[in-house]
Amino acid sequence: MVACRSVYSGAKQTPANPNCLLQFKPHFTKALYNTKVDVTGKHLSGLLLLKTMPDSSTRLVFSNEMGFKYFDLEFSEAGVFKVHYILPQMDKAAVLITLRKDFEIVLMQHLAMDKAFVLKKDGLIYYGFPQEKGNNYYITDSSCQRLLRLERASQRKPVVTVLMQDYRDGIPDSIGISHQNFNFTIGLKKLEQ
Repeated sequence: MVACRSVYSGAKQTPANPNCLLQFKPHFTKALYNTKVDVTGKHLSGLLLLKTMPDSSTRLVFSNEMGFKYFDLEFSEAGVFKVHYILPQMDKAAVLITLRKDFEIVLMQHLAMDKAFVLKKDGLIYYGFPQEKGNNYYITDSSCQRLLRLERASQRKPVVTVLMQDYRDGIPDSIGISHQNFNFTIGLKKLEQ
């Protein structure tokens, strides 16, 4: 019976303004990250470029150190996802959905403030945003001064955990994405430009 219990049980609704999260929304005018990806026994490494385009969309281009492109994805300001290129071996619906959802939470898209709910548990504030399946949680300290982690969650537990740390000029220095249900991690470390 305990195994079926939600990790979010015991959280209490609390009055708080979810707009405080906007201070943590990354501003990727142009950022280059050293990137390591481990997925079910396979390892990829290279460089990930995140750049805001003139139309306010954000492009993500991941290539290896020699310039061979793995993918080129676009996230419009309106939330539209577009694939400009993806390596044929990666061109699978499950891969595209996973990449889209992982980077939507990092880019802090779909923050419908009018649908947000706020919970408090163990001294932390959980800003929840309903998604098609489950919720995205942005978890801060009690005064919304530090973004501790992000979670994409089912009704019972986190399925993806994201850490974004050491912000400088609105851009996190490191980003870690970990899937809980299968072996898939993405690690990003910003390169100085």
